[in-house]
Amino acid sequence: MTRAGQIRDAAETGGAEPEVPRDGPAITAGGLVKCFGDVRAIDGVDLEVETGTILGLLGPNGAGKTTVVRVLTTLLKPDSGAATVAGFDVLSEGAALREQIGLAGQYAAVDENLTGLENLTMVGRLYGMTRSRAKMRAWELLARFDLADAAKRPARTYSGGMRRRLDLTAALVADPPMLFLDEPTTGLDPRSRIALWETIESLVADGTTVLLTTQYLDEADRLADRIAVIDHGKVIADGTPDELKDRVGGEKLEVRLSEPGDADRAIELLVSMTDEQPVFEDGSVKLTVRRRKGAIVEAVQRLNQAGIGIDDLGLRRPTLDDVFLALTGHAAEVEDAGQVEV
Repeated sequence: MTRAGQIRDAAETGGAEPEVPRDGPAITAGGLVKCFGDVRAIDGVDLEVETGTILGLLGPNGAGKTTVVRVLTTLLKPDSGAATVAGFDVLSEGAALREQIGLAGQYAAVDENLTGLENLTMVGRLYGMTRSRAKMRAWELLARFDLADAAKRPARTYSGGMRRRLDLTAALVADPPMLFLDEPTTGLDPRSRIALWETIESLVADGTTVLLTTQYLDEADRLADRIAVIDHGKVIADGTPDELKDRVGGEKLEVRLSEPGDADRAIELLVSMTDEQPVFEDGSVKLTVRRRKGAIVEAVQRLNQAGIGIDDLGLRRPTLDDVFLALTGHAAEVEDAGQVEV
């Protein structure tokens, strides 16, 4: 809904005119610290999110992603540091800030005994809408997220993907300019995940700003304009997906050999193409090449002249998996369904 539409609705329903998001970045945070006993869940977190973009907050289990979201949405008070969301201070302007945000957590927070329509109408009423306006808004969202056919069914009859979409629509009832999505696709099947990604992309295209926490590296790579990697409560890297991949190194050449016994000889022949020692893993010689142009041809020529057979070879750019491994020292671990992150 546009700003003009919000003002019109307020006039028609007799409600107060909604707050206007203030100018500047959608989120700024500096030196945020939150402790639980002796555990520093977040330890000096700095963030900035530009309006109309997606920030992917990436990190392993227990890294502090959910705690950051809870602080920024005023569900937790930080022990130190400062932050603003939509221009409102998280400590001193919490009530006004909450009018500007929507939050969808790790697990669908819908009343399973109510229908989808009843769930959304209830949320609208809690936001101060008249019953007729709340119901109208509910139907708008149910249609937008392909839930209209199930509007009058109890939420307990919904599939996992449908429940997650219903949870997301609940976060959008008040048309917030800022949306927090905490592990939104946990437990969804691939088709439902892709559908939810497309929904998030459409929201951002309409001007919504999104902070997304995730452990799915493909999800962050597809959706995020910028990524902040958090580990042990600290932001250890921040940049666009391409910038983070560039930090890992150049193009990776992988040569699958016909005979694994040729690995040592193949490494000797290819080592001058790289600044690092090639390795032999999973039947392939792997190395970071200095230059992309002509690398495949040169590798084939060197190995063919030595009579070394090649089953397959190719160049690939570093992935976010490589970034995650390089930054944290271990591969990403997808959260178990029953596990809740700090």
